[in-house]
Amino acid sequence: MKKITAMLSCLLLAQSLLAQNSTNDERMKWWREARFGMFIHWGVYAVPAGTYKGFPMNRGGGEWIMNRSKIPVAEYQAYAKQFNPVKYNAEDWVLMAKNAGMKYIVITAKHHDGFALFDSKASKWDIADATPYGKDLLQPLVAACKKHGIKLGFYYSHAQDWNNPGGSAARKDMREGWPNPDSAKVDAYTKAHNGHWDPAQETKTFDQYINDVAVPQVKELLTNYGDVAVLWWDTPTGMTDDAAKKLQAPLALQPNIITNDRLKRPNFPGDYKTPEQKIPNLSELDGRDWETCMTMNGTWGFKSYDHKWKSVETMVRNLVDIASKGGNYLLNVGPTAEGTFPEESIKGLQGIGEWMKVYGEAIYGTKGNPLQPQTWGRITRKGNTLYLSVFEWPANGQLAVTGLKNKVKSARLLNSREAVKSSAGADAVTFSLPARAPNAIASVIKVELEGNL
Repeated sequence: MKKITAMLSCLLLAQSLLAQNSTNDERMKWWREARFGMFIHWGVYAVPAGTYKGFPMNRGGGEWIMNRSKIPVAEYQAYAKQFNPVKYNAEDWVLMAKNAGMKYIVITAKHHDGFALFDSKASKWDIADATPYGKDLLQPLVAACKKHGIKLGFYYSHAQDWNNPGGSAARKDMREGWPNPDSAKVDAYTKAHNGHWDPAQETKTFDQYINDVAVPQVKELLTNYGDVAVLWWDTPTGMTDDAAKKLQAPLALQPNIITNDRLKRPNFPGDYKTPEQKIPNLSELDGRDWETCMTMNGTWGFKSYDHKWKSVETMVRNLVDIASKGGNYLLNVGPTAEGTFPEESIKGLQGIGEWMKVYGEAIYGTKGNPLQPQTWGRITRKGNTLYLSVFEWPANGQLAVTGLKNKVKSARLLNSREAVKSSAGADAVTFSLPARAPNAIASVIKVELEGNL
């Protein structure tokens, strides 16, 4: 009898796990098919735009200027009086993302400086109460995303908050900001005060901040803006499991929401991992969903002087590389304080969009390369179809796909439907290609195979 009971218990557990996995797969389906999204870092930090007291930041993105330059709370909050994004047009932003081939947007509803882009009842440090603009910035974005079929998610800095008292602060050396003659004194103070540099930041406890600001604001985001596709937590500095549980509870308001792995490691893994500014190599992947977030230049938040822009070729090949490893690419734009995208970002998005209009089939809804890595480019897969994204077009017109054992049913150039001949060898299938590459960045050959991969 005991054996039967134990067997029944195991069976029920197995059924429960299968049902749970099935539900998770359904929830993650759109995200896994999307492959490409836009990150937007926007806030009061766009006003100083990376410069304080005439000095450009020595390190870090523009969104970190308050911390790295140790700007006092009252002084930083004065920047909000200059934050008046009258040129903001949410529909323009959404269309730029859509035309680039992006399927979702994640915007910084609140970054580490604690400034909320929405009208919050939990804090006056927000767009509605602290700026001349005085209007919620998220509502127009919600409407534009819904109109154009783009999923919308919110980034929320849950632990770090440098303006709302009690929020945590990652300690950074003064030298990372500007050459303050009192650097030694400032560094000693931040060491003694858990990274804080202004007494105004410590008038409440971390628990008070979590209870009075963070949890209510997360509830606002999950209640007032329709379906929220993603909640993108960031930097669990000073987090506790208890605080994480409090922040996790409101997620029940959005049963289909997807969350990342930054709420509190390791006990709150979320749905996917988030390598930052890097593309993992195959040995680093462990089977979990993942998304690389990356800047178009060297900063997340707008810096007036950062002109180290990635080429369209680099960004397209990054996207292909990531898709070939089964990941998503979240590419950032840092708008200006007036509410416009930098011109270089616009040009970059347009360039990516031109490639995606022709070759997007090789990205959307694909899985990673089932074969060994190829020196000439990357491979993505849908069922029994391979997409060969060729970075280095062979000078002799012969493209060898090593490790491919299946018989080729058909092969053609994705851009023109022109047929491509193939011949099978002992350890590779070779495709005979035209003399010139159809696309200088990445040309794609669609290959349909017989049998299972």
